[in-house]
Amino acid sequence: VTGSGQLPASTLVGAGGRVPPSTVVEDDATGNVEAAGVLFDPAEDGLDFWESLEGMALRIDDAQVVGPRSSFGELPVVPVGSTVRTARGGILLRATDPNPERVLLDDVLAQVPTANTGDTLTGATVGVLDYSFANYKLLVTATPAVASAGLARETTRTPTDVELAAATFNVENLDPTDPQSKFDALAGQVVTNLASPDLVALEEVQDNNGAVNDGTVAADQTLARFVAAIQAAGGPAYQWRQIDPVNNADGGEPGGNIRVAFLFRTDRGLSFVDRPGGTATTATQVLAMPDGKPQLSLSPGRIAPTDPAWASSRKPLAGEFRWHDKPLFVVANHFNSKGGDQPVNGRFQPPVRTSETQRHAQATLVHDFVAAIEQLNRKAAVVVLGDINDFEFSETTNILVAGGVLIDLPRTLPDGQRYSYVFEGNSQVLDHILISPGLASRRYDYDIVHVNAEYADQVSDHDPQVVRIRP
Repeated sequence: VTGSGQLPASTLVGAGGRVPPSTVVEDDATGNVEAAGVLFDPAEDGLDFWESLEGMALRIDDAQVVGPRSSFGELPVVPVGSTVRTARGGILLRATDPNPERVLLDDVLAQVPTANTGDTLTGATVGVLDYSFANYKLLVTATPAVASAGLARETTRTPTDVELAAATFNVENLDPTDPQSKFDALAGQVVTNLASPDLVALEEVQDNNGAVNDGTVAADQTLARFVAAIQAAGGPAYQWRQIDPVNNADGGEPGGNIRVAFLFRTDRGLSFVDRPGGTATTATQVLAMPDGKPQLSLSPGRIAPTDPAWASSRKPLAGEFRWHDKPLFVVANHFNSKGGDQPVNGRFQPPVRTSETQRHAQATLVHDFVAAIEQLNRKAAVVVLGDINDFEFSETTNILVAGGVLIDLPRTLPDGQRYSYVFEGNSQVLDHILISPGLASRRYDYDIVHVNAEYADQVSDHDPQVVRIRP
């Protein structure tokens, strides 16, 4: 095909996405063909649009960067005018729009520049369109120039004396084989960007020798080194609680034995209620005290750890705390990953997400555990937080909040702020903080702190988040 044509402004790219008139392509791709009874419609369907251009030379003017360059040398971009953008220049994943206007720049023919979310590739980005690993990729023929947006890492405010600050932070397979620089960078984010919260639920804490698969399950060295790095960064002296898993039973990197853990400081009114006996396979129960109020049989303890819902997945860690002598129940989570799901731009449409079945079962167990606490005290203070590995609009989250047992805080934010993770250019919520109605009835302040997911030099692939509550 010879000649060049400009796609009309009406060209649709998936639900809610349009290729704007500023997008110029070196081909005149028009017309529909009927194949196997399915309409191939590049003017209407995002995947058909890109498929009609595969192997052709394309140009995108002033491409907008919507995610950091990956370790594979790929950079996600969208044309000017794409929607719905985040407050910091990304593009938001929504239930009805996976943003098929995204395309990955690839370094097969020329170097792809290092860039962050919100940056612009000035002028023309030229390349040949390819398809591999279930993604359309523009193989750039020359390295584009980057105009930096100067995206600043966020810092949350310090809690007042009457506010409890509880945070969640996925520290991405942290273990003692990591360089000290990773411990220091994560510690700096806890102290500076998260303002040293009273409580931090950690996800992806690995055992004392990381991916070495020798039966080691203890993580005391990992946590001690992290706590020391926080103090060295000017933070408080955190304590921790966690439960070692059965070897290679909780998923994640083979030999790594990732788990969730609590970090907490005791200098502002928070304390931990220790009730010994919690093991990798022993379940904690919600018990009624003589006055009818709830307490945990084991603290820390795991929620139904032998239930099939947690097969090859992290088990939730439940703990009973006291904040200025008032009870507080906290559940730290890291639900089943999306591994094994069919890709958004893959062969099968719509893609099947088989991993959801297990997450739905996990959400049901956590929901029912919280419901048991609230049945004994409808005003109970409960915080459920962690890496839920599913979106704020997902059925997983719907199960967690069913019956008003919990309030999902990401759902309370404006669209442009609803993300804690960026995957192939889609800004999305995977991490959540949920609170009980007993806490939501009081004044609270919630913040997703964008320090990692949008940056090429991230120290974790997740952004932390924090809620400040007056319990």
